[in-house]
Amino acid sequence: MLGLGYFLLWLLLWPTEQPYWMLPYGLRFGALLLAPIRMWPWLLGAEFAATGLIGFANGLPLGWLGFFLGEFPEPIVVTICLALMRRANLHASLRDPEDVARLLLSAAFTVAATTATDAILLALVHASPTSDLLVQAMGQDLLGNYVGVLLVVPLLVMLLRARLRKRALGSLLMDGLLVLLPSLAILMVLSSHGAPQPQFARVLSLAPVLFFAFRHGWRGASLAMLISSLGMTVVDHISGHGAPGAAGELFLAVAGTGALMLGSATDALRRSSERVAEQNVYLAAVNRRLDHLARQLRDAARGNLQAEENQRRHMAAELHDELGQNLTAIQTHVKLAQSRLTQAGMDDIGISINAILGHMRRALHRLLDDLRPAVLDEFGLLRALDEGPIRDLLNAAGVAYHTELHGDPRLLDDDTRTVIYRLVQESATNAVKHAQADMFQLRLRIGERQGVAMALLDIRDNGIGLPARMPRGGRGMQGMRDRVTSLGGLFRVRPESQGVHLRILLRSSTNIADLSRA
Repeated sequence: MLGLGYFLLWLLLWPTEQPYWMLPYGLRFGALLLAPIRMWPWLLGAEFAATGLIGFANGLPLGWLGFFLGEFPEPIVVTICLALMRRANLHASLRDPEDVARLLLSAAFTVAATTATDAILLALVHASPTSDLLVQAMGQDLLGNYVGVLLVVPLLVMLLRARLRKRALGSLLMDGLLVLLPSLAILMVLSSHGAPQPQFARVLSLAPVLFFAFRHGWRGASLAMLISSLGMTVVDHISGHGAPGAAGELFLAVAGTGALMLGSATDALRRSSERVAEQNVYLAAVNRRLDHLARQLRDAARGNLQAEENQRRHMAAELHDELGQNLTAIQTHVKLAQSRLTQAGMDDIGISINAILGHMRRALHRLLDDLRPAVLDEFGLLRALDEGPIRDLLNAAGVAYHTELHGDPRLLDDDTRTVIYRLVQESATNAVKHAQADMFQLRLRIGERQGVAMALLDIRDNGIGLPARMPRGGRGMQGMRDRVTSLGGLFRVRPESQGVHLRILLRSSTNIADLSRA
């Protein structure tokens, strides 16, 4: 069946053979390229049968020897060249520009080999062939055979290996009716006039080919090139201009090569864009999943922070109620027993006990403030930062405390206000205990952006700065970072020549719209 089909196609294309346009050569190249090697004998046999039938019908003008020398060597050379190139990993594909370049280079090599063979045979058949005759014959073979490959092979690849989808085929047919047919009609009108209109029309025929290459890739370029070439050939014969000259067919070869390369590059770019779009969709889904996980982690961290603060509040209440009341009771009993101790000459014992009780009470107050800053509930955030225990701590250590506080803390939720106070408290403690600083500066700005309440903290001191290697067991800086992360904020340690500079951004979970309605 393959041999029979090839035989009929060869007979069908043979009448179209003309100088500079050898469609049967393209059919031979494409069939040998696409068919398995085991099928090649059937194809060669069908071609020999078809050419023999055609030669017999034409009366064998050069005799059987001329027929064999003219028809048999060329298929053998093409077969040898394709067998070698298929071993070198040549395959029938126009998917990528590299595949197109490899295929066209293989076609050019094969055409050059067959042209050289024909030139040698021409020199043997003719006793003294002129150089002009050889050049003309070689030019006809080179251009005609290459153009035949250029016009037929992409069509065979499209029909047998890379078929169009129904949607793409419908779009291609619609563009053919709207663009290609009107373009051909205009080109035919131009070609029907005398020179230079035919040459101008041939150059202008490249426009629809480029359009189809951009819009439909190499498939559109090959079909547009084939139809445009057929139309121009028909017009040349009808108008009496005859077969196109070598310059015209050279233009056809160059334009067809460029159109195929452009169409293949367009297809590759379109596939790359589709892959990028698919990757973007995948990455968007991954990012949504990561955002969901991040929100879950922030919610869990916020829950842990709230649980920790609740536990601190509970412990502070228990210590205040139990230990504080007991200290007060002990101090009351010591005062009641002070007169007896005086009578017994033990004033110093009462004074010592009162001093110990006072020290314990101050330590208890510091512990309670660490567990739950009562000043935050009593004074509010801004006043607690400006006038509360943090200033007392820094002033007692001889550290100058400068504050710039702006905004409304009511925009922030309770967790955010507590974290801000804890961050400043921890930074002040580090400045006193470790940094050996004599200046501590705090800037706080509270506002809203796009309906979200935000707080920007800028904390710095002029101490010795952070050590090159953090001490083992030191949790101050890491604890501050964890608190900020739990609220989904940003924690940055800015490089400074002296001291420590922290920049912290916190986003509150309070909805500004709900707050304004309230």
